[in-house]
Amino acid sequence: MTKTSTARQPQNDPNRTGSLNRARWAVMRALLGTVGRASAGIRIGFRHGFDSGSMLDYVYVNKAGGFPVVGHVIDHVYLNAVGWRAIRARRELLKDVLRKEIARRGSSGGRDGADGGVRVLDVASGPGRYLQELLAEYGPGALHVECRDMDRAGLAQGERQAAERGLTGISYAYGDALDPTPSTHAPDIIVVSGLYELLLDDAVIATSVARLRGMLAPGGVLVFTTQTRHPQLEFIANVLPNREGVLWEMKCRPVELAEQWAGQAGFTEVASRRETVGLFTVTTASR
Repeated sequence: MTKTSTARQPQNDPNRTGSLNRARWAVMRALLGTVGRASAGIRIGFRHGFDSGSMLDYVYVNKAGGFPVVGHVIDHVYLNAVGWRAIRARRELLKDVLRKEIARRGSSGGRDGADGGVRVLDVASGPGRYLQELLAEYGPGALHVECRDMDRAGLAQGERQAAERGLTGISYAYGDALDPTPSTHAPDIIVVSGLYELLLDDAVIATSVARLRGMLAPGGVLVFTTQTRHPQLEFIANVLPNREGVLWEMKCRPVELAEQWAGQAGFTEVASRRETVGLFTVTTASR
């Protein structure tokens, strides 16, 4: 008797694996877009983009919200994802770095012809909550902060928050971080936080670093962040929409590459520190 054999698809067949992955991500997107919306944070992500300034502002506050019980539980888990914990750690490191740079320049700004105070420009600030927190630590006139972003909702949110806190010395304006216009007064410190990991083309970042150097006051410093790793990149790229409504794709890079860009741009002193969770570095590059 002759046995007939039935062809079986190999378990490691890439087509089979790809189909299973696509189905898995589709299920996760569906769950997040339905049940997940009980979480206040996830609702903000779907409304403004999970990479938006409004989303980061909510992550900074770190207070679970949403529908009672279920929504709060989901939001608590969401806010404690490793990426968001690293974002909050990055904020604390940024503030520490900025305090040191401000102290180096003194409360008078330390520049001939300036009208007093240290000037900070964040070219992709969102609402700028961490800058408001920093500004509140200094006396009137000691610090001037300019926040720019292309997210008008985030800028409006930041203006409301600053007004509610009674802060002066902070301004908000629409602006493209990759095509920045010079400030009326050249800033002592330029900050680029949470932007470069969203850019997939290394050459665009290298060009940005060089361009921002030219905007700094003499002796100024560029402070920028780099995402060196992230254990949830695949999940994010297949499930979470960004501010443009497409899936959020990020790129991790070694900090040595970021420091190399700064050196090539002409910065003379370049140093980096890593936040406590271990996903981001903060680099200072002095002109």
